[in-house]
Amino acid sequence: MEVTLLHNPGCSKSRAALALAETHGASVKVVDYVASPPTIAELGQLLDLLGVEPLALVRDGDALYAELGLDAAGMTRTAVLAALHAHPQLLQRPIAVANGKAVIARPPEAILDIL
Repeated sequence: MEVTLLHNPGCSKSRAALALAETHGASVKVVDYVASPPTIAELGQLLDLLGVEPLALVRDGDALYAELGLDAAGMTRTAVLAALHAHPQLLQRPIAVANGKAVIARPPEAILDIL
């Protein structure tokens, strides 16, 4: 099975999810989303696969979250996705995609749901 993992090598949760996928025999395509941010269209596809609201993709504990006004009521899907594309460090991590499904692997064991 092939899994695409939006990965931040500096994140312990991301490293743990990668290790779990590999331990369970998955072939993992690692995407360093900070170095190569997903397009707005790709982020929209992730939202659809995850079945979540746009703000569920955002790390709301980051100071940049409030600084960009992402905490404001009424933020549109397009505005949130544009902010994530421009500031990929705000993206929840890791996100795994396999078999037409996606999961935010927090905790890392959540990756097992799509393997």
